[in-house]
Amino acid sequence: MENNQITENLKAHFLRLYQMAICDDDFSALELKMLYRCAEERGISSKNLDEILLNPINLKSLVPKTIEEKVDYLYDLTVMIWADGIVSPNEYSAMQKYVLMFGFLEENTTAIVDYLIEAVKNGKNKSEILYELKN
Repeated sequence: MENNQITENLKAHFLRLYQMAICDDDFSALELKMLYRCAEERGISSKNLDEILLNPINLKSLVPKTIEEKVDYLYDLTVMIWADGIVSPNEYSAMQKYVLMFGFLEENTTAIVDYLIEAVKNGKNKSEILYELKN
């Protein structure tokens, strides 16, 4: 994938993933591998990911619009915080902030974060989560 084909929203997503990985002050090799694996799954080369991380953009205005995209991105963030098998208080708090930033109701924030963490712990994929949320 050429760099000019990577959308600003996708760049923002990878910057959020990176922020999530470092928010617990324990950036593990597992988290780094997950970040590059996620990029590879989306057709982004290691070189392009490096470029995204070294040239950050403003994340505040780049929020996913559709429920599918929101769940997709929140799922990736949850996989990132679970990469080392531990969810730190900072990671949990960051997840809550992203759920709110993505436009979910404040009163549902904790339930959404808890659901996503349990789903990732139990090996559910994005499709299963989307199906459960819609039904």
